[in-house]
Amino acid sequence: MGTIISRLAKRFLSKSKVRVLMVGLDDSGKTTILYKLKLGEIVTTIPTIGFNVEIVEYKNISFSIWDVGGQQKIRPLWRHYFQKVEGLIFVSDSSDRERISEARNELHRILGDDELKDATLLVFANKQDSTNAMHVNEIADKLGLHALSQRRWYRQSCSATLGNGLYEGLNWLSQTNPHFDARKYRHIN
Repeated sequence: MGTIISRLAKRFLSKSKVRVLMVGLDDSGKTTILYKLKLGEIVTTIPTIGFNVEIVEYKNISFSIWDVGGQQKIRPLWRHYFQKVEGLIFVSDSSDRERISEARNELHRILGDDELKDATLLVFANKQDSTNAMHVNEIADKLGLHALSQRRWYRQSCSATLGNGLYEGLNWLSQTNPHFDARKYRHIN
């Protein structure tokens, strides 16, 4: 009897696994976000030359989050991480007005790759705690998100250092997991 209950519990209470790729320009806060979600604290980071990968448990989902460096020389290597990605997190520095068009170009370049055609897109408008931060709606406009009519996407304001908005973004990703009815979550603003 105990074996049957154990099997049923594993079957119905097991966590879904979702592979998530997190990219963005250098110094946008990707690694800070990753470790704030994983550890709940800020860790001292240096520019990511390769990648960091961590499992983040949220609700009934086990997110395998791959944080890949964003330096210009590394960006062409992002494509090597696209395979089997279900969720794409693009981190934008809300205070970096000078490079927002560069961020837009990189985002649209990778979204054109066939490997990512079914990936759900979450854009974190990070560093909202900065005094000169662009509003999340301005970020959405400047990144051209409204042109992505064939993709499930969401933009979330956040502050990686304070932790604001991070779990709201994960909540949206959890709702777009294939185990949920993702059609009702298309292009939520």
